[in-house]
Parts: sequence; C-alpha cells; structure tokens
Amino acid sequence: MTLADCDRVSAIRARGWQHAYRGLMPQAYLDGLSATADAERRRAGFARRAAGVVDLVAERDGTVLGWAACGPYRGGGAAAGDAELYAIYVDPAHLGTGIGRALLGASLERCAACPRVLLWVLRDNAPARRFYERAGFRPDGAQELFEVGGVRVPEVRYVRTPAG
Repeated sequence: MTLADCDRVSAIRARGWQHAYRGLMPQAYLDGLSATADAERRRAGFARRAAGVVDLVAERDGTVLGWAACGPYRGGGAAAGDAELYAIYVDPAHLGTGIGRALLGASLERCAACPRVLLWVLRDNAPARRFYERAGFRPDGAQELFEVGGVRVPEVRYVRTPAG
C-alpha cells in the first residue's frame, strides 16, 4: 500500500463495514461512516505505523479492490512473537472473486515466521467466520466486547498456526 492508496482503501473499508456489519452494529453508526475522515486519519498515520505493521492492497487493472493489514499482536493472552491479522476488506462489488483469499494468503506469508496468527471477528458474522475457518483458523475461546456507536458487540478470537 502506498500513501496514494489511502482514499481508495478508506472507501473500501467504509463500504465493507456497511456491507458486512449490517444488522450486527447500529445502523446509524454504519450510515455515518466517512471514507473521507478515515482517509485523513490513514494519511496522517501512514508514516507513523508501528514497526512490523504491513498494509497490503489487491489491484486489478490498476484499481485497488481490497486491503489487508497485519503485524504484531496488539492484545494480551498471546505468546511472544504472535502476529495479528488486523483487517481484510474487499470492495463489496468484488466479493467472491478471490481477492479476499489472495489478501489473506499474502498476509499469512508475511507472518510465516510467527508461532501463531490471531484475529478478532464479530461473533455473529457467520460469513467471515466461515472464510477464516476455511483458511485454517479456529476459535480459541477468547471473547471480548467491542463498543460501536454506544452498543457492545461481541467478538471472538481466532488462531492459526503457520502450517494451518
């Protein structure tokens, strides 16, 4: 990902949330997501990314259609050296075309030296959970509540070893 990709990545992220989380998060919150504001934050933080954080984009014919981010695990309950898949979002018009699988594969390659890769997914997001399970991730029993628009939304943690 380059600085020039920030606007497109933010648009994909906002549309991805609106598509994937409809009915799982407050609709007013989803409707209020601003790709412009997200892009401003993304550009401002681009040069200050933490060590080891990798942002990847998937392009077709020069157009960014998906984005993924991974890096060191950010929470407790993980072993030293564990990695985290922070995000994968695909333009909703291109879901099911292999872009998400390609981004996941590229992310896992970046994390191959880590003992485990962890991620958090909304408990009730069945399509995302199936996607990760097909890639060898399994829930490890950890759960937390994620506050969105004043509502606490349950998340579950998934884990995968490098061999899958």
